[in-house]
Amino acid sequence: MTQPENDVLKAAQDHLWLHFTRHSAYQQSEIPTIVRGEGSYVYDIHGKRYLDGLAGLFVVQVGHGRQELAEAAAKQAQELAFFPLWSYAHPKAAELAQRLAAHTPGELNRVFFTTGGGEAVETAWKLAKQYYKLVGKPLKHKVISRQIAYHGTPQGALSITGIPAFKQMFEPLVPGSVRVPNTNHYRADEISGVKGMTPEEYGRWAADRVARAIEMEGPDTVAAVFAEPVQNAGGCFPPPPGYFQRLREICDEYDVLLVSDEVICAFGRLGTMFGGQKFDYVPDIITCAKGMTSGYSPIGAMIAHERLFEPFKGDDTMFAHGYTFGGHPVSAAVALANLDIFEREDLLGHVTKNEPLFKQTLDALRDLPIVGDVRGSGYFWGIELVKDKSTKETFNAEESERLLRGFLSKALFDAGLYCRADDRGDPVIQLSPPLVAGPEEFDEIGSILRNVLTEAWARL
Repeated sequence: MTQPENDVLKAAQDHLWLHFTRHSAYQQSEIPTIVRGEGSYVYDIHGKRYLDGLAGLFVVQVGHGRQELAEAAAKQAQELAFFPLWSYAHPKAAELAQRLAAHTPGELNRVFFTTGGGEAVETAWKLAKQYYKLVGKPLKHKVISRQIAYHGTPQGALSITGIPAFKQMFEPLVPGSVRVPNTNHYRADEISGVKGMTPEEYGRWAADRVARAIEMEGPDTVAAVFAEPVQNAGGCFPPPPGYFQRLREICDEYDVLLVSDEVICAFGRLGTMFGGQKFDYVPDIITCAKGMTSGYSPIGAMIAHERLFEPFKGDDTMFAHGYTFGGHPVSAAVALANLDIFEREDLLGHVTKNEPLFKQTLDALRDLPIVGDVRGSGYFWGIELVKDKSTKETFNAEESERLLRGFLSKALFDAGLYCRADDRGDPVIQLSPPLVAGPEEFDEIGSILRNVLTEAWARL
């Protein structure tokens, strides 16, 4: 190992505070350090190649190493490196807002830029609160979200998040967040207490829990429902047929905003530009980030229906909210170049065409005794791991710790696959490769998973 490599590894060990990381895991070993990427692959500091089975973090849609995105950033930085959107505009933010609005369903025409997804969620909740105050319904401030759902780490977004372990150390959080069941049909019997429901029946049941929650809290106090098209945490829960149509009816009936949190599901992850389009529903607000620039520069957005903007046209009215780097000129320029690639290479069509093959590759793993369920949509899939396929018995906390952190996470990475082994809910492996991936990458993913999961079962 060269001296510069040693210096980098030591700097990481001595000074980096990693996100969502147990640093104890690296007391006796170096921190894995990724130095470059190309297409669907990344390379570590020692030159070893890994298939990026998570697109970085559900982000790198067009793949790594796209020179034109780097060039778009450099060109914009030379022209106008920074200017805020606080009472001023700049061309790239205006153009990007117009272009995003052209892709959104319905009349979601107003784009409020942030620097990431958590900020977009935070923005949506704040907008909902102020909107209802401006239209004469000041008590409407509460939000409803689903169990095990992840919506971000800022105080408001964390309050909406439905993962208790992520929240405990930061409580008390923002009051007014209410939880309802999620759309995990694999666990429908235990979630609902009703055996043998079809996906359609469970979808109706789960959506109706939202109506019941609104009624219990009081319709005059509930401002919004936050839901991902495919729920991330817990392992890729797609909506049962009819779920979002019923949710839309409920929100309309009680005058509650439907917020589609598409931080992961937008920009082609499901094969459509926005996730709600995959499941044929039109929300009142979309929150998005990640894939907007394919990760080449940070940006996020809250996109709101035109009617939500109307009360802010008054002479003395403003949305007293913003971020210094929201709609950053460089990030906006990269986002526009990223959308150019989407259109030129028909990435939406590519995902739609290859989705059945990706599903087939993962479904083939169902013959393994440790694989209980395979679920997802587009290029966004989860594999739930079980102790007993016939009873769907899951692992207890100690077993899950040994399985995921004690073996799977490192074993998959060592085998050349970067993905997520997660236990926010039941133990799962999540896969979300770059949108440029295809059959060759699917085969590699399937082969590595089969070998490592077979060994994991033998170790139990």
